[in-house]
Amino acid sequence: MQSIRNFLSQKWLTRTLTLGVLGAIATALALVIGFSSFWRTAAQAQTAPTAPASPPTTTTPATNSAARPAYLDRLVSLVDQDGDRLIEIFKDIHQNPELGFMETRTAEIVARELRSLGYEVKTGIGETGVVGILRNGDGPTVMYRADMDANAVEEDTGLPYASTVRVQRENDEVPVAHTCGHDAHVTWMLGVAKAMVELKDNWSGTLILVGQPAEEPIMGAVAMVRDGLYTQHGVPKPDYLLGMHTAPVPTGIMSVTPGEVNAGTDQLDVTFHGIGGHGSSPHLAKDPVLMASTAVVQYQFIVSRAIDPLNAAVLTVGSVQAGTDNNVIPSSALVKINLRWYDEADRQLMLDGIERINQSIAAAYNLPAELRPTTVMKGGSVVLDNDAEMAATLTPPLQAFLGEQAVLTNVPKVMGSEDFHHLVIENENPRYLYMYVGTAKPEHFQQAQAEGKLVPYSNHNPDYQVDLNAIPLGAKIGTLSVMELLAN
Repeated sequence: MQSIRNFLSQKWLTRTLTLGVLGAIATALALVIGFSSFWRTAAQAQTAPTAPASPPTTTTPATNSAARPAYLDRLVSLVDQDGDRLIEIFKDIHQNPELGFMETRTAEIVARELRSLGYEVKTGIGETGVVGILRNGDGPTVMYRADMDANAVEEDTGLPYASTVRVQRENDEVPVAHTCGHDAHVTWMLGVAKAMVELKDNWSGTLILVGQPAEEPIMGAVAMVRDGLYTQHGVPKPDYLLGMHTAPVPTGIMSVTPGEVNAGTDQLDVTFHGIGGHGSSPHLAKDPVLMASTAVVQYQFIVSRAIDPLNAAVLTVGSVQAGTDNNVIPSSALVKINLRWYDEADRQLMLDGIERINQSIAAAYNLPAELRPTTVMKGGSVVLDNDAEMAATLTPPLQAFLGEQAVLTNVPKVMGSEDFHHLVIENENPRYLYMYVGTAKPEHFQQAQAEGKLVPYSNHNPDYQVDLNAIPLGAKIGTLSVMELLAN
């Protein structure tokens, strides 16, 4: 914790902010940078004077003391006492990651911990989703969500608790690792769960904790709702929904930004059908590999030539799969596409453009109707639009806890996407807030800055890691946020 306090010292914090924390958050969390405003912010920051290479040892006093909740010291003490347990839970989940809709072990951990604390627990929602409900008299209903799934990435952190897990997915064996911090998300929620039980005399209402499956494919939230989250399973509809995500910026920094924060997204699979044949006789075949290759190039013209350059949109082909042998023309080729957008009209333009390109290529190959390309729409989410009133409510106490400069409130929009708001988006009055919490060791961030990098490691990369000091700190931030919406 001393390194966190040192980092939050005024001089070092000013240096860090001027060296591009806003840009680092936007880069690492979004994965794909969307707006030139980020670049302007980062570029302007580089002109500020630099500070000494190492953080000073003095601490920054908390600002906005009028907003400091009376229960905060007790909250901090409770989570500090729970810190070692939480770190062990985190290491265990990190070492045993599970892909979307496969999170059986993680779900069992969540269910067991919540039951032991007296929560009413519901399992198997949306396949592997878990819900814990704690009723504590009259008051608002607050839902706090943590996603549980990992990524098909081979970890390369060298940590003693690194993942070596490999699993069968579809027809392939793939590595699995927590390279987006969902292991921290789950652990934070379990820390919130325990602290809220011990703080029951300071709040009233209903707390709902959600362990959500399959955020990475952008399918888990919708799966839970369609599986009867609020009907068959009887979970109360929340007045407020909260969530947090790790960021590879220094522990002790966070973002609470109102308004549009994350882009909408669609994931779709296009299959080009052809006629297979011998590699030596392409004239006797209809080559779907060539069709897919042509399409991948043409798709990029949709964004570069059909969408207003002032709008933000991304079309990425993440995978092309076809054939197995060098001398065999396969009968089909699969193209996996990901879209990011802020304007619904741009979304539709991309979808329509993809379909027109697909059909024009099929027509050029004179394919019959039964061999025309087919498209399967998979996961997707709308733009994440943070509730301004919730942000205004939580910002002062969070600044009182972390320091005013440590809580960023105007991070530019980014092209990363989330599905957490789909837990409530169809409710009558959906109100939600999604926050980003720094989880990189300050010394790692400082070294990266000295090397000219924005961040030391990025989400979904093999070297992504979470500072263990950020585990209890994230639990404190989550508990404080929930408490402010439920406190007496």
